[in-house]
Amino acid sequence: MTDHTVKHSTFTLERTYAASPAAVFAAWSDRDTKAKWFAAEDGRYSLDFRVGGTEAVHGGDGVDLVARSDYHDIVGDERIVYTTALFTDGVLSTVSLTTVQFARDGDGTRLVLTEQGTFLDDREQPGWREQGTGDWLDALGRQVAER
Repeated sequence: MTDHTVKHSTFTLERTYAASPAAVFAAWSDRDTKAKWFAAEDGRYSLDFRVGGTEAVHGGDGVDLVARSDYHDIVGDERIVYTTALFTDGVLSTVSLTTVQFARDGDGTRLVLTEQGTFLDDREQPGWREQGTGDWLDALGRQVAER
């Protein structure tokens, strides 16, 4: 019998960007812009940014990774809430709930991302997710700086 394990993890990441909340929010809501910083290597990337809409990211080096997100709450230029299921070679690896908040900070934006995750059977580790999320928030910063 296989040992089935569950790990729970919550992390919060904060970034400050030299762009307005509207500009940073637009980098999440526009498919082509988000693809540049979030899914640059994924020719199948899809984003339907609306409450009830979905997003799919594909990747992996020799492993078939698919992250499918469902959008539950969107407040323009202020807040996004979504859930994500990550599959590794077709097997569910993690389920997470993410809240992204955008607030004016002087002439820029303070972004606060909180993710609550359930990690199944050691297919992904909480530290990997936090590191990867930080990496794409940094890529978002480079994207909004180019505008």
